[in-house]
Amino acid sequence: ADDVFGAACSALPQGSEPGGLEAMGPQPVATAASTNPLLTTLVAAVGMVDGLGDTLNSAPALTVYAPVDDAFAATQAAVGDEAFNALLADQTALGGLLSYHVSGTRYDRDSLVEAGTSTQLAGGEVTVADAGDTITLTGGDGNSATVLCGNIPTSNATVFAIDAVLMPAS
Repeated sequence: ADDVFGAACSALPQGSEPGGLEAMGPQPVATAASTNPLLTTLVAAVGMVDGLGDTLNSAPALTVYAPVDDAFAATQAAVGDEAFNALLADQTALGGLLSYHVSGTRYDRDSLVEAGTSTQLAGGEVTVADAGDTITLTGGDGNSATVLCGNIPTSNATVFAIDAVLMPAS
């Protein structure tokens, strides 16, 4: 297991505190994320899609690109409140967007960079590039996100907290 990396890792609760690395390690991914203070918007969005949390928790091996709260706020500012709220109200669209942030292959930093792309549950790919002390992810629409804290282990997934919401090709 690689060590976590990224500037935001120090912002997580430390040790065995809820949302801390030791506490999240034995938990399935949606449960672990629910205690992470950087991911409250993501957790709320997952909860709006019937069955998605259970699906994520029961999957055997996942990689999750988890947009932090500021990433969702930036998306809301970019598209406007009306469009953002419409997305949250549309289970199919929201489920698709969230599933675009999940790969059915479990990667750590090294294997992800080596692969160069990951295939997402929603279909489509995310392109991966080594950026020295972190990695960047590029969605199908060409916009990129930077990993703020990566290699976060849960019982069934590796989580990479990212600074932007990834969008598939339109």
